[in-house]
Amino acid sequence: MRVTREQVQENRRRILEAAGRLFREKGFAAVTVAEVMEAAGLTHGGFYGHFASKEDLAAQALAQALAPAPREPGKAQDLAGFVAAYLSASHRDRPGSGCALAALGSEAARQPAPVRRAFTEGVEARLARMQEAMPDRDRAAALAAISQLVGAVMLARAVDDPALSDEILAAGRGALTEA
Repeated sequence: MRVTREQVQENRRRILEAAGRLFREKGFAAVTVAEVMEAAGLTHGGFYGHFASKEDLAAQALAQALAPAPREPGKAQDLAGFVAAYLSASHRDRPGSGCALAALGSEAARQPAPVRRAFTEGVEARLARMQEAMPDRDRAAALAAISQLVGAVMLARAVDDPALSDEILAAGRGALTEA
C-alpha cells in the first residue's frame, strides 16, 4: 500500500515531535530510535526513510523544538509574563514540553556538530526574541537574561530538595524582574 505525500509529511512531523519530547525528558543518549518510532505510533523500519541516522534525527528534532513560536504581528512580548512562566514549577516539572535549552543544554556540548549547530541556531533565535523584548534591545542584557533563565531551570531540575528548587526559581524571577 502506497503512502501519500501528505501521510509521509504527517509521519515525519509525528517522529520529530516524539523525538523532541523524549530527548527533552531523557536526554539524547537514553532515547533509542525504536522508542521514538513507538512514541510516534510507527514501526521502527520506517525510520531510515525519514532520517539518515539518530544524529540526523536529534539535530532536526532539536531545531524544531527550538524554533520560536509565532507571535501576533505588532504585539510586544510580555517580558515579565514570560519570566514568570519560564521560571515556574510547571515548566520545571515538565521538561518534555518545556524549553530544549534548559532540558538539553548540559548535553549539547558533547553532541556531534549537526546537533550543536541546531542548538546554536536555537540560542541565536531565542536571543533575537529576547533582545526584541528588552527595553533598549541590548544584546548583552538579553544574553544575561537567557543565561539566568536557562541556568535557573537547569539547577532547579537538578537538585533533590524541593524547597531549594522552588527557591532557585523564585530567586531567578526576582533577579530578572528587578533588572
